[in-house]
Amino acid sequence: MQIYKRYIVLSLLVPFCVVTITLTSIIWLSQSLRFIDLIVNKGLEVSTFLYLTLLLIPSLFIVILPFALFLSVIFIYNKLMSDSELLVLKSAGISRIGIATPAIFVAVLATILNYIISLYVMPISAREFKNLQNLIRNNYASTLLQEGVFSTPINGLTVYIESRDNEGTLHGILVDDARNQDKRMTLMAQEGILQQTPSGPRFMLINGNRQEVNTENGNLSTLYFDSYPLDLSFYTRAPNKRVLTTEERYINELLQPVETNEKERNIMISEGHHRLTWPLFSLTLTLVAVAILFSGQLNRRGQWKRIFAATLFAMLFIVIDLILKNIISARPALSFMFYANTILPGILCIYILNSSVNISPNFHKLLRLRKIRKPV
Repeated sequence: MQIYKRYIVLSLLVPFCVVTITLTSIIWLSQSLRFIDLIVNKGLEVSTFLYLTLLLIPSLFIVILPFALFLSVIFIYNKLMSDSELLVLKSAGISRIGIATPAIFVAVLATILNYIISLYVMPISAREFKNLQNLIRNNYASTLLQEGVFSTPINGLTVYIESRDNEGTLHGILVDDARNQDKRMTLMAQEGILQQTPSGPRFMLINGNRQEVNTENGNLSTLYFDSYPLDLSFYTRAPNKRVLTTEERYINELLQPVETNEKERNIMISEGHHRLTWPLFSLTLTLVAVAILFSGQLNRRGQWKRIFAATLFAMLFIVIDLILKNIISARPALSFMFYANTILPGILCIYILNSSVNISPNFHKLLRLRKIRKPV
């Protein structure tokens, strides 16, 4: 790789990584706030929370990469133009497509990375995320025991928790068990600790009493205890067979869906073609940026008009893609429009870059003329 290409590639990679990490972190934090209640009010472990939210990152990367690269290309090439570095390269006889080659090289790498995430990494992480979320909702007993709420996991059983401290100990516990009408039972305890056992979750009640009414004679029996184990296996629900979402499916499962519902089948096919074309936006938006920035004469004056035009066209193609996604989800036969919206603009931009005529003199000749030229 030539020196100037290596220089521009390295210049592009730094802001590209910074913008990608920054945007991903901001969106990841905003998405993580949806699950913070699992820690604060429902006792979910921090490590499980972090693992659950980190599984969201691949789906964020897919969306962010094309935009991050587009912003990086605009920023770096505008800076190179302002510093007259592009003018020097052009004066040295390098064509515009040659100057744009480093950006195209980085865009190809970003496209390959996006395909790897889209076709392989995202389905794996999405499945793991949904499975873990389903496990927490169905089998994590502490998520069902909320403060100040009378929860009824099954008919005839009511559980009330007054408060929960920072160590996870529950206070002010009331359990009313009316599943067996002949032996209705009520338990009250000052404290309680949730324990996970191989047979399922268990509730260890501390300093309380158990009251049981005999319906035959109406006698009330009371048992005081220092500790009383209460089986919470009734909180564990067998997970139903879950239908995979579009994010969880591999490309072959999307393009050849087994759903009998025509509407769902059309949505799957549309999502499959969209997943094949979206990563190409990393390359398409890059070509749009360099083609518009290099249109006309290269100069170090403000390029805000060209930057605005490049941003406008990039937004236009993204908006068209969103509109097409809604249309094609109902009519998958129009899936070719996804490819047209991503490939045709890129081909047009390459044609524009190749058709530009470099009329500037050779850089070495320019240097000789400057040495010969006498000051006025």
